[in-house]
Amino acid sequence: MNLHYDMIVIGSGPAGKRAAIQAAKVGKRVMLVEKNEVVGGVTVHTGTIPSKTLRETVLFLSGWRQRGIYGRSYKVKGHITADDLKQRLTTTLGHEIEIIQHQLMRNGVDIQHGHARFTGEKSIAVEDREGIMHDFTADYFVICVGTKTRRPDSVPFDGESIMDSDEILDLKRIPKKMLVVGGGVIGLEYATIFKALDIEVTVLETNDSLLGFVDREIIDELIHHLRDCNIQVRLSDQISTIKKFDDGKVVVKFKSGKSMAVDTVLFAAGRQGVTDDLALDKVGIQADNRGRILVNEDYQTEQPHIYAAGDVIGFPSLASTSMEQGRHAACHAFGADVASQPELFPYGIYAVPEISMVGLTEQECKQRGIAYEVGIARFRETARGQIIGLREGMLKMLFSIETQKLLGVHIIGEGATELVHIGQAVISLGGTLDYFVQTVFNYPTLAEAYKVAALDAYNRMTF
Repeated sequence: MNLHYDMIVIGSGPAGKRAAIQAAKVGKRVMLVEKNEVVGGVTVHTGTIPSKTLRETVLFLSGWRQRGIYGRSYKVKGHITADDLKQRLTTTLGHEIEIIQHQLMRNGVDIQHGHARFTGEKSIAVEDREGIMHDFTADYFVICVGTKTRRPDSVPFDGESIMDSDEILDLKRIPKKMLVVGGGVIGLEYATIFKALDIEVTVLETNDSLLGFVDREIIDELIHHLRDCNIQVRLSDQISTIKKFDDGKVVVKFKSGKSMAVDTVLFAAGRQGVTDDLALDKVGIQADNRGRILVNEDYQTEQPHIYAAGDVIGFPSLASTSMEQGRHAACHAFGADVASQPELFPYGIYAVPEISMVGLTEQECKQRGIAYEVGIARFRETARGQIIGLREGMLKMLFSIETQKLLGVHIIGEGATELVHIGQAVISLGGTLDYFVQTVFNYPTLAEAYKVAALDAYNRMTF
């Protein structure tokens, strides 16, 4: 006999977890299917949480944050090993898994471990580790299966010298020279994290620029920082051949004719939706060539009772936005009030330094014909920046000349992913330049940069 649920969620990452809990909170019977032995998805096991934990570990042990005061040779620990990096990671992941399991249990969400496949319009079969099939039906489904690393056949991955962004977390040794293939979010995060360990790092990007969705001035600052700390950036180029030798060295030749020898190649050029074995054809849904599923503004697929959320639907593929997408999908399915503002979702990039943004970029303002003015504050010009020894970092705000409303906030530097929420709140509430000019910020703080940038914009405006 089939077990019937109001909603079945496939995948327990940020989108799946939030969708399941939200449906349970409105009194629905919910089951969450997870193919792995533990919940959490890519975010917990190979993505957001591990990479950010690794980042904090590296920044602490390397003494990176104090080098602005004590010099570039300063370190907390002289010889940092791969085991040093993994120690904190193991503890953090264990705690995070416990929290997620407790949240699901507390809200009465049933958990079924195994691989889910659609068998009909409103039915799935879940194959457990013993190969036993379990059949379930539901009124609604949410596909939150996430993504996996893209591994081209031309790249001889071995998990030691040539690896993808999942395998990098099992690094056996700290390399001396690394090539990062891919100048996207993941590639830049790992490139700058490993550079903090004083590794010689090169970033290869096939496009002629980095992070096309980020404000150009912020990218200019990032590139200046990368070059300042001796990260080589190769744009508009790609790998021609890659070969590993017996001594462990990897020689990479590029289509430009150049070549280089490194200890480690990290391939971080894109991810693929994990939809190839869901039997989507059984329900008339098609994924694109990257395994992504097309959805509408309410995250419904071609079948109105089947939703999709998270990385599997593509950009922006952030844990924070995925959570909101999952919540929105569950609310919409059961007629609960929901009011998301995707245009005000903040983006956070945990490179070194951090980058975060919300609202419009300068490029978008120009495309829309919006008259705007810019205000900029540099962290080194604030008292807090001097106290903690910041050498880089800036906060940029865009204001409408006509209404003086805040249009966008773009930050690069220490604490950017925290600071951005002040701007996010002001934009969502329709705040103007006057708020920042008249508001008192704690002193000394990096948040004071908002007032400095606002006064900079004020001085540029004619009233």
